[in-house]
Parts: sequence; structure tokens; C-alpha cells
Amino acid sequence: MFRLTRYLERLASPDEAMTRPQVAAPTGPVVIWNLIRRCNLTCKHCYATSADRDFAGELDHGEALRVMDDLKNFGVPVLILSGGEPLMRPDIFELSAHAKAMGFYVGLSSNGTLISEDNIDVIAAVGYDYVGISLDGLREVHDRFRRKQGAFDAALHGVRLCRDAGIKVGLRFTLTRDNADDLPGLLALMEREGIDKFYLSHLNYAGRGNRNRAADVQHRMTRAAMNLLFETCWQQVVAGTPKEFVTGNNDADGPYLLQWVKQHLPDKAPVLEAMLRRWGGNASGVNIANIDNLGNVHPDTMWWDYTLGNVRERPFSAIWADTSDPLMAGLKQKHRPLQGRCADCRYLTLCGGNSRTRAWQLTGNPWAEDPGCYLSDAEIGVTDMPARVAVTPWRRPRKIAVPVAVERP
Repeated sequence: MFRLTRYLERLASPDEAMTRPQVAAPTGPVVIWNLIRRCNLTCKHCYATSADRDFAGELDHGEALRVMDDLKNFGVPVLILSGGEPLMRPDIFELSAHAKAMGFYVGLSSNGTLISEDNIDVIAAVGYDYVGISLDGLREVHDRFRRKQGAFDAALHGVRLCRDAGIKVGLRFTLTRDNADDLPGLLALMEREGIDKFYLSHLNYAGRGNRNRAADVQHRMTRAAMNLLFETCWQQVVAGTPKEFVTGNNDADGPYLLQWVKQHLPDKAPVLEAMLRRWGGNASGVNIANIDNLGNVHPDTMWWDYTLGNVRERPFSAIWADTSDPLMAGLKQKHRPLQGRCADCRYLTLCGGNSRTRAWQLTGNPWAEDPGCYLSDAEIGVTDMPARVAVTPWRRPRKIAVPVAVERP
């Protein structure tokens, strides 16, 4: 996750404030936990390919509590409870309250349509540190993406209920070619409604999003969207009224911000570059982890077709520390075994090679260059590379564990 506001606030601070100590390294990975696969919507870009029906084999309440114990002992600081739609899980509030009592930072990732006057008091009582609600555009676009008329109004109602209850709430937006034009309107909505946070996710090739990758936003549209975020965030920082802007699923956002700063705030560029180098970019398999509804562990939420193990068979802590798996071994290397233009990119130490999922989905090789990088060859310093050669599919030495209990809708 790229925390845009944090970087721009540092650049706006007096020079002496820029030298203050950095945040300590995390004690364990942030875990995005898909507690349930059932959802009341069937969104076009869903990585979990959810549906409004029960899925066999999901972790029960006792199993979930045992996993939490292991995660806490392993040093996991953050749990993001997701789905499907997590509010459709009957024990979601019990699990959430238990996680809070254990000392986790607990986030809830919801489509917002099930947040109502009937449950907002319970949601507030749990004490979620953050509730993220997905909007894919303004009313017409959102309802089309969510495949349900009225989904936008219901989600916005959920946002307002959270806001009015004093819960930190944010908008989650997945950028594609079909909804990029609604980004300015969503930012205006955020300002008008007094919403705390905006998360822009680049479309990653996984699940239902993989089947719709032809709709991925073109690189020029990605750049235009990022320019708008940079400008909006910087104006707010300078005015002293910043909202929290973050992006995800494209670690080229860091180098692109550096280019923007070199153009608009050139004297701040060395400071930003040093901060980005400390950040290091992509953290899949290191500081980001995923547990799906069946207990399968993945390097992040976009790797559902690559299973590292199952928490019913081995504790998460044992699975996560095991580098006998070749993908995990590569992800945990300081210098990942990247190929193509990613291997020779001048910004490699800033972005970490970007999303390995996109490379995997398009080439069969997780170390191939990331096709989602929106910086040109000239910008990343690879114009003198030889002609591209065909990528040989990468083969995992042992069979990929496919959870047979998962039913593909």
C-alpha cells in the first residue's frame, strides 16, 4: 500500500522534521482475511469470485479463534476482515470484538450495502479502527459494476452511518477504463461528505478481474488519475486540511510520484527518493499476507490460484516462515529474481518489482516484467535493452494446491 498523504505531508514539513526517525519495521505481516466468500453482490472485478450462496468448507468460529491466537503470537499487527461480504458471516461481530480485545488493529472491508440503522450501533461498539466501503464510481457506473440497481445509494448510506457514528470510514475505488471518468466526482463526493480516506486500487489480474482484464485502464488514464490524486492531496496538505489518500496494487505509484515531485517540487525530490527507498515497494509474501475463507494462505489477496498451505494443517506462522516454496523464497529475497525491464529498471529499489500477480497471470512466470507498470522505457532507463524475448513459463517444482472445496460460480 502506497501512503500518498504521508509522503506529501513530510515534503511540506520544515526540513528538520524530515529527518525524524522512521516508523519501526512491522513485527509481522498485515493479514487480509477473507472470512467468508458469500456476498450479496456479484461485482465485475471481484478477485474472490463471490456469489450469494454458502460455500462449503469455510473456517468455523473455533478455528478462526485458534488462527487469531497464532497470528498474535507471530506478531501480526493488523487484521483486515474481508469477504465476500464479511457482514454476511453470522459471527463477524464476535470475531471482530475478540480481535480488538487481543490488540490487533482491525479493519472491515465491506461493500456497505448491509450497513444499516439495525446494525450501526453494533459496528460502532466493536471499535473498528477503519471501515473501508467500495464505490466503483458515481450512481450509474457503480450500479453497473456491482450488477445491482440501488447499490450506490445503499453503500453511500452505509458510509454516512459510519461517519455519523464516529467511525473512521473511507472509500475504496478500483480504477478501470470504464470508471476512470468518475474519479473526479468521487473525490468531490469525498470532500462534500466529509469522508476520512480514499483508497485507489489499480486493477489486478485475479479472479473475476482477470476475466475482465481487457477493461484495465490504459496507461495514460492511469497517469491522469494519479496526477489528479497527487494534485488534490498536495492542495489539501498545503491548505492544512489533508484527507488520507492511499493506493494499492501498483508500486509504480512511488516512482511516478517522484517524477511528479521532480517537476513541481524539485528541491524536495532527494528527500522523497530516500523515503521511497526505505519503503521498498511491493511487500507481497513479506509484509502482506492473505488467508482465504477455507484457511488457505496466499502471498497476498491476488494470489488465490497459488496456495502456500492451509491453517488447518499447519499454523500460519509456520507457513509464512517456510521458504521451501520457490515463490515465497523469491518474494522474500532482498533482490527478487526479476526479468525483463523490471530487472534493469532504475527504480527497482523503490518499487520492488511491482505486482508479481500480473506477470504470473499473463506469462505464467511470476518474475517476468510487470505489464501493469505505466512508466515508459525511457523513464525507467531501459531504452538500450535488447529486443524482448519470449518468456518461458515458470514451473513450480511441486503441484499447486488447489482447494477442492471451492466451487467456482
